[in-house]
Amino acid sequence: MTNPATVDYFSDSKVSQDPYEYWDHLRSQGPVTREPYQNVIAVTGYQEAQEAFKDTESFSAVNAIGGPFPPLPFEPVGDDITELIEAHRHEFPIFEHMVTMDPPDHQKARSLLLRLLTPRRLQENEEFVWNLADRQIDEFIKRGACEFLGDYGKPFATLAIADLLGVPDEDRDEVRRNLGAGNAPGSRVGALDHEPVGSNPLQYLDDLFAGYIEARRSEPRDDVLGGLASATYPDGSVPPVIEVVHPATFLFAAGQETVTKLLSSALLTLCERPDLQDELRADRKLIIPFIEEALRMESPTKVDFRLARKSTTLGDVDIKAGTVIMLCLGAANRDPRKFENPNEFRLDRKNVREHIAFGRGIHTCAGAPLARVEGRVTINRLLDRMTNIRLNETIHGPAGNRNFSYEPTFLLRGLTELHIEFDEKN
Repeated sequence: MTNPATVDYFSDSKVSQDPYEYWDHLRSQGPVTREPYQNVIAVTGYQEAQEAFKDTESFSAVNAIGGPFPPLPFEPVGDDITELIEAHRHEFPIFEHMVTMDPPDHQKARSLLLRLLTPRRLQENEEFVWNLADRQIDEFIKRGACEFLGDYGKPFATLAIADLLGVPDEDRDEVRRNLGAGNAPGSRVGALDHEPVGSNPLQYLDDLFAGYIEARRSEPRDDVLGGLASATYPDGSVPPVIEVVHPATFLFAAGQETVTKLLSSALLTLCERPDLQDELRADRKLIIPFIEEALRMESPTKVDFRLARKSTTLGDVDIKAGTVIMLCLGAANRDPRKFENPNEFRLDRKNVREHIAFGRGIHTCAGAPLARVEGRVTINRLLDRMTNIRLNETIHGPAGNRNFSYEPTFLLRGLTELHIEFDEKN
């Protein structure tokens, strides 16, 4: 990479492929420092990122997705811009979704989701996920090779969250296809089938779930969607349909993205480290710390954003109200003050569960338990059914000269494809 001091994090194609040298440069300036091109305060320190996540009085999540884009729809004035944020909230990207909400609206929206994510429902979903993993592997196991994201990661993540949210069985092939997760072998694809809508998944999912919820409010049924339809706020009031729909659809879309990226980065590590395949096969309890270390090393969400609603300090840096804060999760998870030898993948890392790949505070990812289950199940079943899992070197190049492509975005960290080969286990 060129001199990190001259790199615009938000537009440089090389840093989108490998942000770690850039983050190391920022960290050398301090755990909280100003990024020069978009006038954003970058937080690379673990402790400082934690503080910002938890301090909802000083930092608003209203710009969590867009960061500095588009620019603020108002001119910040004074040391407390809370009223300005609320007056212009509707002008921020995906303002209607829980990820950008602040208290008390955030708690209301999350309460609807937590009515669904009960221990019993998560256990039922885990049972489905074990069977789903085998069904997905069955689609390609005889070939001895696959493109992992398309053949396994995307359809697996899509169908797992579809089950959790109660999408009817008869609709799941269409949902899989429309979210860009491919067609199941043998499924009928006719001329009238919809094109994939992965570029605009939230609107598609909003429309889909609105139909489900409205139907179950008209004719109640004892199923997962019926439970969502009858959910009330903590004060007993009945939310409008769209306010039930939004938490569910964002969980669906975000869960698909996060899990696919987690699974591919974890499998890439196994391909590059055959010794880990042997260790995990010998002791399956190690799969849990393996997944956590994969999350720490390659956080699926690279950065999260906040907007300073009040003038404050963070890491001894004065921050004026109206300043955009970039919380660099991928950097904080490699902060040497928190994680010893942070660039090494270590199964014996004692504090690995303290990573912040899923955020912290009130915005901790609601789908984190599901993502962990999907990771654990996937690695178990791959090891059960395959040996000598390796990279396709015709596509990715030989050891020492690998060729990988990551999504060209400043927000997410994920491979665009992962071609593997393997031997089917007898």
